[in-house]
Amino acid sequence: MRSLAGAVAGLCLMAGMVRAEGGRAGDFDYYVMALSWSSNWCARTGDDRHDPQCDAGRGITFVMHGLWPQHERGWPSHCRTGYGDPSRGATTAMADVFGGAGAAFYQWKKHGRCAGLSARDYFTKARLAFDGVKISPVFPLINRDLKVPAEVIEGAFLDANPGLTADQVTVTCSAGQIQEVRICLTRDLEPRRCGADVIRDCTLKDAELRAVR
Repeated sequence: MRSLAGAVAGLCLMAGMVRAEGGRAGDFDYYVMALSWSSNWCARTGDDRHDPQCDAGRGITFVMHGLWPQHERGWPSHCRTGYGDPSRGATTAMADVFGGAGAAFYQWKKHGRCAGLSARDYFTKARLAFDGVKISPVFPLINRDLKVPAEVIEGAFLDANPGLTADQVTVTCSAGQIQEVRICLTRDLEPRRCGADVIRDCTLKDAELRAVR
């Protein structure tokens, strides 16, 4: 019964995702800022692409996976908008936030259009959100691969950002690794409680955290 219930829930979630495709720009409730641990992403994906983000000596800790418009349940994507796409120069200027110009453009295409903003204003908001969160000084010092409880990662963000509470931050895992830290923000970029479909924390006690490159 438990597996059947899980399957039904999964199908419902997938259906919601389909309905969200091509939504109306500007129709959302809050933002989810997803911060990806660069070294883990490189191990899973970036190395195979020979992505410059993964070059040795970059010293990258967290990069913005995305600033995602979110409904209280579900999210829009690939929205129709009257605003034009960003120039190559505009996406290149966001490489330090998103980890690369290609990632910046992809996030605009899939999620940014749903914000109801121009590409310039969306990227400005993304940078403000990214700069508004402090990364613990512990993270750049990680020079070897670690196994850590996921809750330790969340705790490091809460300690470095006293204005955040546990229900505004969630940590996700993938394939036994720390994947992302997700922080929920109002449309004005103030911290807020995450919705029920976002607030599910990873519970691994031995999640892998690759060394900073």
